[in-house]
Amino acid sequence: MTIEQNTAAPAQAAEPARTDLWVERTGTRRYTGRSSRGAEVLIGSQDVDGVFTPGELLKIALAACTGLSSDRPLSRRLGDDYDATIRVSGDADRENEVYPRIEEILEVDLSELDPDAAQRLLVVVERAIDAVCTVGRTIKAGAEVDLKIVTD
Repeated sequence: MTIEQNTAAPAQAAEPARTDLWVERTGTRRYTGRSSRGAEVLIGSQDVDGVFTPGELLKIALAACTGLSSDRPLSRRLGDDYDATIRVSGDADRENEVYPRIEEILEVDLSELDPDAAQRLLVVVERAIDAVCTVGRTIKAGAEVDLKIVTD
């Protein structure tokens, strides 16, 4: 952890393709996550209605990454209008403040495919998720977190 004095003006986006992300405190145990593309998500503790907890957002990010990573192979075989749901869960180990295991279930209807074609598609989908789901790959590999605290 590093503590720095804020002496500079707020940083401007260096390149247009980059999305800036930040979280602002909006009340007791309530925050709003924002992006420079205009997206917002309400964040808070589990006892606050209408918000996601940070742990829930982590799990949702993983499920969304799985969905996006599997989208191309599934849509190529099933068509652009296929339905999919990715359920995600995992209890926190409160003694160590970690999620030791996160479980995902990808629900997709492959009943129109013969069993061999369905099995081949599942192999391709698993490979795609393993290859390009950045969130899942980061969780599995672990990531360094570099926290800086800036004061006025």
